[in-house]
Amino acid sequence: MGALFLGCIADDFTGATDLANNLVRAGMRVVQTIGVPNGPLGAEVDAVVVALKSRTVPHDQAVAESLAALAWLQTQGAQQIYFKYCSTFDSTAQGNIGPVTEALMDALQTGFTIATPAFPDNKRTVFKGYLFVGDVLLNESGMQNHPLTPMLDANLVRVMQAQTKRRVGLLDHSVVTRGAAAVRERMAQLQADGVGVAIVDAVSNDDLLRLGPALQGMPLVTAGSGVAIGLPANFGITPSDQASRLPAAGGLQAVVSGSCSLATNRQVQDFMKRGNPALAIDPLRIASGADVVAEVLAWARPLLARGPVLVYSTADSGDVKAVQGRLGVEEAGALVERTLAAVASGLVQLGVRQLVVAGGETSGACVQALGITQMQIGPQIDPGVPWCHAAIEPPRSALRVLAAPQGGVADLGAARRSSATTGDGDGGLHLALKSGNFGSDDFFTKAFTMLA
Repeated sequence: MGALFLGCIADDFTGATDLANNLVRAGMRVVQTIGVPNGPLGAEVDAVVVALKSRTVPHDQAVAESLAALAWLQTQGAQQIYFKYCSTFDSTAQGNIGPVTEALMDALQTGFTIATPAFPDNKRTVFKGYLFVGDVLLNESGMQNHPLTPMLDANLVRVMQAQTKRRVGLLDHSVVTRGAAAVRERMAQLQADGVGVAIVDAVSNDDLLRLGPALQGMPLVTAGSGVAIGLPANFGITPSDQASRLPAAGGLQAVVSGSCSLATNRQVQDFMKRGNPALAIDPLRIASGADVVAEVLAWARPLLARGPVLVYSTADSGDVKAVQGRLGVEEAGALVERTLAAVASGLVQLGVRQLVVAGGETSGACVQALGITQMQIGPQIDPGVPWCHAAIEPPRSALRVLAAPQGGVADLGAARRSSATTGDGDGGLHLALKSGNFGSDDFFTKAFTMLA
């Protein structure tokens, strides 16, 4: 294996592909791993993104998983470490962004790093330390109603300071606009003043490209995916279409959506308004013991040959809170995740080879259920969301939920023979993992049109 320039740790699966997407667009060859690999990567790449499911777990667990990822990346010779979190700075008052950042700084023996979730391509900007989503502050964007990580304060200096023992400061826009030399000078001044983490303003891609050279040689960078556009040039890499080339696509098409974001709600509505078949998951029916997965797969089986289908638990914040009130926040989320993951496994056994998954937690559950350990990153569908490709073996655990035509259990060989007739190319799975807040209203339709 050649030089590994960037070793990246992402706190959820959609965030990992978001970061990998920007690196690929800037010319890097990137592989995303699902969790920490057990051995050497064995591939000629410029960057590796280790996807964890650590955003909403207890912070001690998030720290342990992140340090394990760091240790593996160091054995692969990573020259710079990148801790990636959401462009909406998703976290609770206790973390996990602050605790993980501190733990990585300690392990790397560095006393200073930067933090910025700015991603202007997706209308996430930081000015005077305040995070904006489009034209409104973070806490007015709908994120204040997030079921797991409600964001009630847009001031990132305050948010980060509550999560870390290190002093948090601001590297404001007036400095960033003056270029890399001014940024380096300001970082040195902040360090001399005892600041350990600097929130960095950025309102455009030009700001991120000016910031990039100033981060050359920094042991640890923490950010959303936006900063990634300015880092490959530090290693002499320029954009190339070769970096995003994937195998040809085939097979059946489906969408599994667990996100309750405003953007995903619009995407679900757009998909249905186009006349596409869609089926909603009812968490209360799951909790009652109904075999919802078998019902979903029996519904999908005759429809898949005609075009993409959508299975969703997406709902508005009022409906989500009503379900949480009856089942509890954690139990409601876990029930839906497990169900959608089983649905995804069953759909793949039915011959789906083009799968879009919406929602970070849902994506993590689905990828793990499918047994995917590595993905090659391909072309961008919308900012922050690429198509990926993974080798798959239809998981045996899904057999019990695969409904046969008469309600019996289908055998694995039959499922494979069925999928072989759908033109599924190399037998691998094309997969798009979409963060809940990302993508245009027509994202689901656009994604499949792009592969065609």
